[in-house]
Parts: sequence; C-alpha cells; structure tokens
Amino acid sequence: MTEPYVKGVATAGPTTPAPRRGPVVVALMLGMGLAAIDGTIVSTAVPQIVGDLGGLSVFSWLFSGYLLAVTVTLPVYGKLSDTFGRKPVLITGVVLFLIGSLLCAGAWNMASLIAFRVVQGLGGGALQGTIQTIAADLYPLKERPKIQAKLSSVWAASSVAGPAAGGLLAGYADWRWIFLINLPVGFVALWMIVRHLHEPERSAPRAPGTPGTPGTPGTRVRIDWAGALAIFATGALLLTALVQGGVAWPWLSAPSLGLLAGAAVLGAVTVYVERRAAEPIIPGWVWRRRTISAVNLALGALGLLMVAPTVFLPTYAQSVLGLGPIAAGFVLSVMTLSWPISAAFSNRIYGRIGFRLTAVIGISLALLLLLAFPFLPFPGEPWQPALIMLLLGAALGLFQLPLIVGVQSTVPYEERGTTTASVLFCRQVGQSVGAAVFGAVANGVLAARLGGGDLDTLARALDDPGSLTAGALDGLRHAVDAAVDYVFIGAAGAAALALVVLLTLAPRRFPVLKEAAGADRSEEANA
Repeated sequence: MTEPYVKGVATAGPTTPAPRRGPVVVALMLGMGLAAIDGTIVSTAVPQIVGDLGGLSVFSWLFSGYLLAVTVTLPVYGKLSDTFGRKPVLITGVVLFLIGSLLCAGAWNMASLIAFRVVQGLGGGALQGTIQTIAADLYPLKERPKIQAKLSSVWAASSVAGPAAGGLLAGYADWRWIFLINLPVGFVALWMIVRHLHEPERSAPRAPGTPGTPGTPGTRVRIDWAGALAIFATGALLLTALVQGGVAWPWLSAPSLGLLAGAAVLGAVTVYVERRAAEPIIPGWVWRRRTISAVNLALGALGLLMVAPTVFLPTYAQSVLGLGPIAAGFVLSVMTLSWPISAAFSNRIYGRIGFRLTAVIGISLALLLLLAFPFLPFPGEPWQPALIMLLLGAALGLFQLPLIVGVQSTVPYEERGTTTASVLFCRQVGQSVGAAVFGAVANGVLAARLGGGDLDTLARALDDPGSLTAGALDGLRHAVDAAVDYVFIGAAGAAALALVVLLTLAPRRFPVLKEAAGADRSEEANA
C-alpha cells in the first residue's frame, strides 16, 4: 500500500507523511554522503593507488570517468524518476553505486579501476538528482530550506572530512578500504529507503502538451532510449574534450578537435531525436519556460565560477602563502561552513522579497568578493583569503538555494525530476567548462611570465623550495599569485553573467504552484 499525500499539498505534488520524514531524511543524507565524499576521499590516496596498480599517465580518469558518468546520466534519471517514481530510481542508484564500490575495491589494474569508477558514477548520477527531487517532495515550499540545508551540510562535511579520511585509510590500512567503507553506509541507506520511503500510486505519464494533467491508468509507458543514448554519447564526447583538453593533449590537437566536432554532430542528432520523441528525456519545455531556462543558465554560471575557489585556491594557499595541505584545506572549508547556514536562513529573505531578488543579492555580493581577491596583498596572511571564502559561501547560499527551491516550486510533481536534473546537469557542465577555461587562463599567464610550465608543475616545484634560489622562488610565487588572480577575475565574469541572466531572463516573480488542496492552476507568487 502506498502512503497518502501530506494534507494541503496537491498541485505541487505528493509528499511523504510527516511521521515518516525523519527516517527518509536520514536515508537521503546517507545517500548524499556517499556521492559527496566519493569526490574527495580518493584524491589523497592517489599515490598509494598508483604505487599499487601503476597507470600514472591515466590516473586522472579516476576523477574524470566518475564525473562524466554522473553528468551525462542526470537528465536520464530525472526523466525516469518522473515516469516511474523516485523510489525505484533511487534504489537503482544506490545498488549501482555499491556494486561499483565493491568492484573498485577488487580492481587489479588502473584500467579496471577506472571502468569501475564509471559504474560508481552511473549510480552517483541517480543519487544526486533523485535525492534533490525527493527533498522537494518531502516538504512544502516554506519548509524546503530545512532539508536543503541538511543536504548542504553533508556536502560541507564531506569536503572537509573526505581528504583526511582518504589519507588515513591509504596510509594506515589499504586504499581499497576507501571503497569498502561505502558498503555498510550504502546498505543502511538502502534498507531505510525500502522500509520508509512510500510514494503514492502513480498514474501513467501525461500526454505531451498537457502539463499538470495525469494520464490514464494502464497507458503504455514509452521510454526514449534513443534520446537517452544520444544524450549520453554527446555528453561523453563533450566532457571528455573539456576535461582532457590542455591536459592529456593540446587544445588544437586532433583529439580535441575530433571530440568537439563529434560532440557537435551528436548534439544535432540529439536535438532531432528529442524533437520527434513522444516522451523525450530532455523535453522542449525545459528551455521554453522562461523560469527554468534562466535558472539553468544561472546555475551553469555558478558551476563555472566555483572552479576558482575549489580547484585553484588550495594551490594558492600552499604555493603563495606557504601553508601545509591541512591548513590550505581549512582556507577553503570555511566557505562550505557558511554556505549551508546562509541557505538555511534564506527563506526568511525570499519569503519577503522573492526568489529572484534574493538570488540577485547573493550573486552581486559574490561578484564583489571575487573581484576583491586579486587585491589581496602578496603574500598576505591566511585569514585574508579565508575571510573572503567565508563571505563567499554566505553569498552563494543566498544565490543557489532560492533558485533551486524556486524552480522546483514552479512545476508539478510529475515534472520535478526532469526540472531538477536539468538544473544539476547545467551546473555540472559549467564546472567542466570552468576547469577547462580557467586551466587555460592560468597556464597562459604562467607561460607569459615564465616562458612555459603549468600550474601543477610549478606547484610541485614550490613544494621543494630548497632546490630553488631565493630569487627563483619569489618569482615562481609571484607567477602563481598572478595566475590565480586572473582565474578569480574570470570567476567574477561568470558571476556577472549569472547576474545578467537573472536580471534579463528570469521573471520578476516566479510562477509558484499553489499548495492548497484541490488547486489546479499556477499563480504569480511573490516568492
């Protein structure tokens, strides 16, 4: 038997009854923790993994392969969760993730480990998108910041604890335990999902062009497998070009140009297939609706700008400020502490002034903070970038959460999975684009100042200052400082782009669906 909806929520979709929310929330946090910590815990164990399995030249695919699988499957899982329900998709994601983890622990060489990381990523895509969608299903509009703040706290804790846990397991046990510890956590999450997450009985998918109108029970479900394959292939080629370009091969080399050309051709094929599909994986309304398209673009810009602090700040802290890895991590981690706190209290702001204006305030503050970074003194004190990161986290909490909560509140239950997945997909693609663009910017600045070299090579040289003269050491630090400054200026440009999108494309008031029982029309809400 399925559980009834929470009283008072009709148009926006069914939610889990209040007495069962607690166990479901715990299960969601455990599932999100699996996906969140997996992105950071492996990084500090790379030397041990390479020493055991070899494959130094391709180890970066441990991260790239996982990222590719997560990103390209997000739209597919979003559509499937709207078609078949959240629970079966989430269970599938957890099972795939656990199978991938077990296989990773038994990997016999680097190629097998990379392949099994892709399997993990196939599960991770389901975890990220479906958990965010269920979080919106669980709570009405006014209470959604509570669950979003809890999920943000999971990401914050994972970013701080992941590298330390990975280093401890690799140093004092065995790197394979990095993957084995996922098993008990995942099994607990899986049991709680099966036991406590109940969805209402679903009717068949809606007919195209009839938003908000349930289909007729018994109607055959059509799955756009051709569209799913086309999206997967297009995303795989594009993200491979972005992630590996300038790293594994030059940007203007045959592999880069070939991958980009292939992605363009497959992108055209994807558009053709999706326009002809009865139930497309990425429906046209995702981009035709002004609110959703604006949020997608704004959060794509967020993914772009986030590369500056998450990828380049630790190098800056170690190479320019002379901090150790733990202290450098703390400079960044303060951002992940202020972000969920700001997000948790954002409803008090957007409840008064609306989603768009709250997000505009947040991204405007972020723009000023990113522009302030290049003005830090050289070499400066650690508290100075830490203060900027603390404030940046608070600003981005005001920016991201109102947009996610707002856009989820403009669609009915049967469209929420697709909408949420499109937002997360754009943010992931933005991160991949940002890594490629800002990596090229940083290396270009270094080449102009030093005549060659890249940021990673210079960072390793600065780890051994005894091998350098005082003049050479100072010159390298100035070069790294300049490179990171230009990256933050580029991040400020991404923030400016998000601001322009919100001011020109996003509606002044989001068309939030009524949550009163029996309501069947949307209204222009102040939120």
